[in-house]
Amino acid sequence: MDNQFSLAGKVIVVTGGTGILGKAFIDGIVEAGGAVGILGRNAQVAEERANAINAAGGKAIALVADVMNEAELVAAKDKLLAAFGRIDGLVNGAGGNMPEGVLQPDEDIFKMNIDGMKKVMDLNLWGTLIPTQVFGEAIAQTGKGSIVNISSMNSKRAITKVLGYNMGKAAVDCYNQWFAVELANRYGDSIRMNALAPGFFLTEQNRNLLTKPEGGYTQRGELVIKQTPFKRFGHADELKGALVWLLSDASAFVTGSMICVDGGFSIFGGV
Repeated sequence: MDNQFSLAGKVIVVTGGTGILGKAFIDGIVEAGGAVGILGRNAQVAEERANAINAAGGKAIALVADVMNEAELVAAKDKLLAAFGRIDGLVNGAGGNMPEGVLQPDEDIFKMNIDGMKKVMDLNLWGTLIPTQVFGEAIAQTGKGSIVNISSMNSKRAITKVLGYNMGKAAVDCYNQWFAVELANRYGDSIRMNALAPGFFLTEQNRNLLTKPEGGYTQRGELVIKQTPFKRFGHADELKGALVWLLSDASAFVTGSMICVDGGFSIFGGV
């Protein structure tokens, strides 16, 4: 059974690999025996993480690229192929929210920042689709592989303030199902696509919304905890298991699915 969850011999690229959740993704892949391409805009962090993995006996390479820039992604793909000779998987971990895409309670809902909403939607949707176009082609050339999109429980629930993020992740869910079917129609069971939907995990982007500088939760943070049956935020390391499962042969008959890792947030009715 352990061999089904192994990523030994596989090369996985992780976009957003320089973020907090991205760190958990790359660590999980390496712990399962895989080689990893750490893709992000922060060259220093990417290099530090790759160097640490290599020094510990793993295999990693830093890839500097913007997920919205196809030319940079192609260059990153070529660098990864030159280093490892193949690509077996992709984790579309880049995404998130932006201040201009947040609607505050005192703002007029009929005068929303449309440009800000578009920027957030573009990052989450096209920042998933464009890397898939680039790295997915290499996976097809390998002949077998798995693509994991990072969705969110925001895509299924009306989470206040973050409309652009909600819509962007809902679009990722639609793309996840549509493209999974197209992959199956063209490649059979050789290439799969699924989504991982984290609940509330503290990151650079949401920490100020959910926690106070002096400690404790904000009002919004308290509401999240109340709505989460586990009564806590998730720890980044708790995403590793589901991710490795989706990337490995253990999920060989799974495609087009969205796996929630949210402490029960998405299923709780509040009573």
